[in-house]
Amino acid sequence: MHSTRPRRLGAVLALLAFAQMIIAIDYNIVFVSLPEIGADLGFAAQDLQWVVSAYAVAFGGFLLLGGRATDLFGRKRMFVLGLFLYAASSLAGGFAGDPWLLIAARAVQGLGGAFLAPATLSLVTTLFAEGAERNRALSVWGGAGGSGMVLGSILGGLLTDAFGWPSVFYVNVLLAGAAMVVAVRLLPDDTPQAGGGFDLPGAVTGTLGSTLFVFALVQGPDAGWGSGQVLTSLAVAVVTFALFLVIERRSAAPMVPLRLFCNRNLSTGAGITFLFMATFGALAYFLTQYWQVVQAYSAWTTGFAFVLPSGSVLVGTVVGGRWATRFGVRTTLFIGLTMGLVGTVVLALTLGQDASYASIAPALLVLSLGQGIVFTTMFAAATTGVRPADQGIGSGIATTGQQIGGAVGLAVLIAVAGAVGGGDTEDTGRLMDGVTTATWAIAAGLALTFLVVLNLRKPAGDDGAAPAGLDGTEPAAPPEPVRATPTA
Repeated sequence: MHSTRPRRLGAVLALLAFAQMIIAIDYNIVFVSLPEIGADLGFAAQDLQWVVSAYAVAFGGFLLLGGRATDLFGRKRMFVLGLFLYAASSLAGGFAGDPWLLIAARAVQGLGGAFLAPATLSLVTTLFAEGAERNRALSVWGGAGGSGMVLGSILGGLLTDAFGWPSVFYVNVLLAGAAMVVAVRLLPDDTPQAGGGFDLPGAVTGTLGSTLFVFALVQGPDAGWGSGQVLTSLAVAVVTFALFLVIERRSAAPMVPLRLFCNRNLSTGAGITFLFMATFGALAYFLTQYWQVVQAYSAWTTGFAFVLPSGSVLVGTVVGGRWATRFGVRTTLFIGLTMGLVGTVVLALTLGQDASYASIAPALLVLSLGQGIVFTTMFAAATTGVRPADQGIGSGIATTGQQIGGAVGLAVLIAVAGAVGGGDTEDTGRLMDGVTTATWAIAAGLALTFLVVLNLRKPAGDDGAAPAGLDGTEPAAPPEPVRATPTA
């Protein structure tokens, strides 16, 4: 029932890294085009954010379903399906002549991401052996994500200026289409990993609850946290999640087997991915505000301002993979978080209306290296000890934590910055105060992440040996509570 191990592992890893880069590019590339999209399609000011939000809601809401579908129907099939949805929706988005068509296309792009992301990660974690081999593969995979972010920023400005906003969608057609053709020929044929039938009630309630929760988090900053639609969405999400847990506990073939949360690494890793995006992931928003509004950088210049931090993230992902093998996952996470915390504190101290790019560059370099190190290592931790039949849903759980963490963190930090800066983009002095306060709040969140990492156990002797019981089941002998330990 396992996937056949392909002979050309290097080529397979390059394909998986390319898919991760597509996801990262798609996340960033549309931001620079938003003003032109709004003017050309006649978006109302309050509706333009849904070009971004529709993608985020669909992506975050369907990740658990995408992860379980990967286990049930095969990783290769879901990988190809995700790429197809990306290519088809991007083509539709480029041709869109009305706001609702573009928003619908972005939602389908998010759905494609919800299938592609867990399929890609689970292919990495099952085709490459746990330990040094997997750590190296994750560093390449994570590095592709870092390079995709910087490429997205640069391509967004370049393509919009040269060919207009539809070009930022058409480029995805080429990238995803090419990857899909290669995947059909290169990836090994696989069979479903998870036994049992499809948990339809669990799929409906889990997906509905996740979607409503992400919708409320995305809509809250604009509609107001006390608005009827936000409160209603949160209330229905809570009720739906409660029903989902009851269904999963009683189901013979649950969409999300609750025993997975007995794997200490998976549950702790999901918490780390949540806090990672709530802190590091939100920083890019405030740096954009700082450069474009406070320092009046153009969109094109802002894209290039992200080259240093994005390039540093890329280097950090490679270093993180090597250090995870040499020093252990837990120790490497502490090193990366320390670098990130120190860099963020220094950034908060050096940010200012008159600060030059050179003056904040050292802080950006250090915190971004730490960000890259943590990115690779947190996924190595989250997937350690998860058995092959559950790697899809395990990847979905970790990535769901990442997506929801980004939404929660950004919403909270925008509220904190707004309380200090007043949310008035015309008053750059107050906006600067808000950005600085948000940066300090991010540093506090990174300090909190240290406490979560403490829940990861260091293997005895730190020799990288994986103990029994890592897959969420009791070890055969001697009987003892399940403990998931990270790979050294």
